[in-house]
Amino acid sequence: MTGMALPLLAMAVGAGVLVAAAVFHRADEDEVLGDLLGLRAQWPEGEDDDDELSPVTGRAVELAGQVVERMDRARSLGNLLERAKIPLRPGEFVIVLAGAALAAAAIVVAVSGSMLTGVGAGILVVLVTAQLLRRRVTKRRKAFEAQLPDALSLVASSLAAGHTFLRAVQMMCEESPPPLSEEFARLVAETRLGDSVVEALERTALRLQIRDLDMVVQAIRIQQTVGGRLADLLHTLSDVIRARDEVRREVMVLTAEGRMSAYVLTGMVPFLFAVIEVLNPTYVKPLYSGMGLVLLIGCGVSVVAGLFVILRMVKIDV
Repeated sequence: MTGMALPLLAMAVGAGVLVAAAVFHRADEDEVLGDLLGLRAQWPEGEDDDDELSPVTGRAVELAGQVVERMDRARSLGNLLERAKIPLRPGEFVIVLAGAALAAAAIVVAVSGSMLTGVGAGILVVLVTAQLLRRRVTKRRKAFEAQLPDALSLVASSLAAGHTFLRAVQMMCEESPPPLSEEFARLVAETRLGDSVVEALERTALRLQIRDLDMVVQAIRIQQTVGGRLADLLHTLSDVIRARDEVRREVMVLTAEGRMSAYVLTGMVPFLFAVIEVLNPTYVKPLYSGMGLVLLIGCGVSVVAGLFVILRMVKIDV
């Protein structure tokens, strides 16, 4: 089995080189976009950002992108990468993930001598990466939600001082940390390209999928239709969002024990299986054929189903 692992390792190294080239080729197009929007980064003197994509790597990335586009008509992967603030296209991300899964499978095959275990390791890398990607999106969303009330209060204060709404948003971006400053800086850049502020806000809310921001957008649209003081409206929205956030945090505390139980019980099964596979491979060998394989698959399905049920039980929308 070790001989089979060596070709896999070679393929993984080649995929890593391909991935590195795919990531670095983004410099030129980012520079063009930054010049267009007036947001070009200031590179230190002496640094060269002329990395270009080789024909082979470019063709591989293009093919991967076409496959992802055909399989993902709704662009869910692209939207997820955009919300996670990961500077990769869907095709590039697929190449990165494939290289990592291949490398993990080769290492596990070299250690355990079991091809089936190596395949399981590759699948596990894919699942863990997807979970980490969603966790990053959730982390940025929660950070945005935590910063939104203070940002609305700052914008309202700027409006009360006589600034326009767009200028108030620009001042808020200068004072706020990421991710809120990044998202609203993009909103300002979109208005520079000709969009209205409300349309840019709606696009931001649709991209981030944050209910509090949807409420802000609807309130601003109604205010522009019927009139009124926008500063007072934003102060009221800020107070409402803070109150909802307090209730949300209390619910998270009360359901923390159930979530931790779900994660521990789910992670214990593959961890113990991996330990036994490494220490005594012959002990679990009967599970790789016949009825043992059926039982192994059934065990995995039951563990995943249990995790889903527990997480649904402790999920309370506020």
